[in-house]
Amino acid sequence: MENTTIDKVLYTGKTHTTGGRDGGSAVSADNRLDIKLSTPGTAGTGTNPEQLFAAGWSACFIGAMKIAAGQLKVRFPADAAVDAEVDLLLTGDAYSLQARLNVSLPGLSPEVAREITERAHQTCPYSKATRGNIDVATNII
Repeated sequence: MENTTIDKVLYTGKTHTTGGRDGGSAVSADNRLDIKLSTPGTAGTGTNPEQLFAAGWSACFIGAMKIAAGQLKVRFPADAAVDAEVDLLLTGDAYSLQARLNVSLPGLSPEVAREITERAHQTCPYSKATRGNIDVATNII
């Protein structure tokens, strides 16, 4: 962990999960999230940790891009999107992840879109958490 002083905790997400990815469920403390879990690639009806991670990261990344656009005094496109792809990998008997953040910033030049994306990747908490731990590609689409 970086050697920084925390000023204050802004939010704590709390969930209660049982059963894991094989038929389990997860419920948030405020009951806004109440989902079934299933193993990727199976006939189960639930979601999986990789999809949840992709959704959380892409939502957070859009917030970081909005901040970056503001710093650059660029109007952030209302139809901006991030298609996050999180791969579950198996090497021998060890599991790991890799990811791609495919960024769409309609109406912005490729250079400005790249600058916003790079700034966001430096400040987004999910990007910070994964930096140096998994392979991540950011692509402008």
